[in-house]
Amino acid sequence: MGIAGAATGSAGAAGFTTGGAGQAGSSSGGAAAGGAGSGGTSAAARSPGCTKTSTVTFGQVPGESGQNVGTGAGGYVKIGNRGFAMRLPDNYDNNHPYALFFGFHWNGGSSKEVDTGGSNGYNMAHFGLQKLSNNGAFFIAPDGLNAGWANSGGQDLKFVDDMVKLIEDNYCIDTSHVFTNGFSYGGGMSFEIACARAKTFRGAAIYEGAQLSGCDGGNDPIALWQMVGLTDSTCPIGLATPIRDRFVKNNGCTPQNPPQPPQPGPYLSPGGHVCTDYSGCSTGHPLRWCVHQSGHGNAIVDGTGDLYNSCASPPKTCSSTCPCTWVPEDVWKFFSSL
Repeated sequence: MGIAGAATGSAGAAGFTTGGAGQAGSSSGGAAAGGAGSGGTSAAARSPGCTKTSTVTFGQVPGESGQNVGTGAGGYVKIGNRGFAMRLPDNYDNNHPYALFFGFHWNGGSSKEVDTGGSNGYNMAHFGLQKLSNNGAFFIAPDGLNAGWANSGGQDLKFVDDMVKLIEDNYCIDTSHVFTNGFSYGGGMSFEIACARAKTFRGAAIYEGAQLSGCDGGNDPIALWQMVGLTDSTCPIGLATPIRDRFVKNNGCTPQNPPQPPQPGPYLSPGGHVCTDYSGCSTGHPLRWCVHQSGHGNAIVDGTGDLYNSCASPPKTCSSTCPCTWVPEDVWKFFSSL
């Protein structure tokens, strides 16, 4: 299944710093609990790789060639028999701590499709967040075993730990702003990370996920953004609400029955998706729950049943007459607030 959809425009980070083209790094907005805020990143949040010269070597991302390649410096990194695509921020400065994003592919997907953005190219590379960062952060797209994230015996979680250590030992990472996001099976892996590594990861975004990779621990709070479709028959809403409710409890949020759009048809725009920011959550642990009318996709377009945003596939472009997805910008705003 290819990724599609587009993130229109770009936005700077509010809670963490990003480095854009032609600059070492910039930030805007106010401070967030547990984060750097607009004043920069504290010394305590700097990874061991700050000021160091990396010893990581890059190969070609499997399947990438010609014009169908990821954007920016980097390539494919191996840890034993496992591998991941990695993109560095533009004009990387080893004395400036950057946010770190992990993007987990769906069942049958690959690092290539997350890294390149699939049929939509750069518009949806790394689920659209790379473009919105102005190439100002580290982006990681791991490959699952057998193109999935079964996490048998905890081996995928160990792979995550190994990746985090390798990256933080070799590059200057803002360790208070490490994030995960994933679609479908990858959403299940992001749920496992939220359960097991909430002290390492600042936030998680789950696109149409379920408990597919386990939930080790699962008692710590973490900032959570979650999306589910009313007509998703692969990971239906009944499998998504237990994830939400676990973190409503962990985050100390006030339980509620959040509103949702009507079943289609018609498909509505506006009104095709309804997002709820839970109240009462503990400081630094917001929970945003989004329900849309469509099915199993990561780049939903309001007013249509389009799951992967055909208007973003070149030579088409997003416009008022050819609308694109709202999802990446919503996730980016959520992560940027942390």
